[in-house]
Amino acid sequence: MEGVIGMNRKLYVFLLFLALALLTLAPVGIARADSHCEFADETIKFGGIAPLSPPGATGAGVIVDWAMQQAAADVNAECGIDIAGVNHRLEVITGDSEGISERGQALAERWIFEDGVHGVVGGYHSAVALAMMKLTQEQRVPTVFAGPWNDNITANGIIEFDGRPPRIEDGVDYIFRTSPANSMVAAIAANWMIELGLQDVIIMTENTDYGIPAAADERALLEAAGITVEQYNVELGTEDFVPILSRVQARAEPPDAIRNLITGETGFNLNQQMAELGITPSDDTICIAESFANDSGQFWAAVPDGNYCAFTRTGATPALFGDMAHALNASYNEAWGGIAPSFAMEPYDSVRLLAEAMDIADSYDDPDAIVAALETIDVELAQGRYYFDYGSHNPDLPEGTPTFMWHQWPDPIVVMMQYYEQEQDSLDAAVIYPSVYQTHGTSYIVPGTSP
Repeated sequence: MEGVIGMNRKLYVFLLFLALALLTLAPVGIARADSHCEFADETIKFGGIAPLSPPGATGAGVIVDWAMQQAAADVNAECGIDIAGVNHRLEVITGDSEGISERGQALAERWIFEDGVHGVVGGYHSAVALAMMKLTQEQRVPTVFAGPWNDNITANGIIEFDGRPPRIEDGVDYIFRTSPANSMVAAIAANWMIELGLQDVIIMTENTDYGIPAAADERALLEAAGITVEQYNVELGTEDFVPILSRVQARAEPPDAIRNLITGETGFNLNQQMAELGITPSDDTICIAESFANDSGQFWAAVPDGNYCAFTRTGATPALFGDMAHALNASYNEAWGGIAPSFAMEPYDSVRLLAEAMDIADSYDDPDAIVAALETIDVELAQGRYYFDYGSHNPDLPEGTPTFMWHQWPDPIVVMMQYYEQEQDSLDAAVIYPSVYQTHGTSYIVPGTSP
């Protein structure tokens, strides 16, 4: 998935320092882990996207970077990528996207024309992915995005987007995604609000290629159900929300819920200011935080008054972990403490998935063969079993199938969760929707009560 009167600045400085340290020290750790292996002179290189500077979600960015480096270390500990019986070391060259589209374009240019990368992985912000994918497609660089949610990232494979023709018209589409599309997440959040019987909802969204489509998806579903929706668009990096919140307070009746679709520290800043003003969470108004609230450590540091906020969570929970997820989680716990969030597992898997495809294709420099391997892949990684229903191998989407399902992993887990104790770990929070995943027998916990 940015600054609390809001942002805990000591935390930010620490995380930024740690990000630089990881970039510096990760290769040393890799060398130690794979010292028993014999590698070819040619190293396989991936460009890895992570937001490590404002206005990007820096707290998530350092985790994304760590996860990609951990994936490369784990691949190399298994003696790298086997190409025609020869082991090749894998290197992930992390680039700081800053959460800005222009920066994404610049990173793609550097990776392709200077570093000579063989693939691109990771991500977080949709604006960055949408800018970057144009060049990686043109230059035939296999790309596995993990984190960006904009539907058009994959849909542009078969439909026009922003004046760009369908990528498949090039003969091969080089873009894949392992995180959910906006519409997948919107359906869970909106259906939960509909089932609660809400009548009046405010959406606060960031003015980005993630926020605007995400708000549009949820708004359409809510309004189709007869719910009144009021929307405010804000810029990432906004620190003072009082002018907007004063308008909310001046309403004749408080809204039933305020849905926050603002990523990172800016979203945390909004949550805390709403709580300080007594707007939400409250008896009148449900607090629905952005999915980054799943990082309980950073959430509570920035939003100490955020108890009873609900939020979307993507990705597997420990009860669903397989062997690889347990191993990754152990490494995460050692490095950071706690349970690995989706924005660690998704980029980790993007590296492992592309490496596996190269192994299957028996090539790191034949992009068409790598795409063919990705389209037909069937492999168990940290988040679950990866496969792709639709691509060149199966190009005809049945009527009613969303176009974003092209080159889209179909099985990401998306749930609604809610904190109900101060400084609660997110994995101890209640799963409140869908009912099949409920952990506490309720779809909402009223502030001041326990489930």
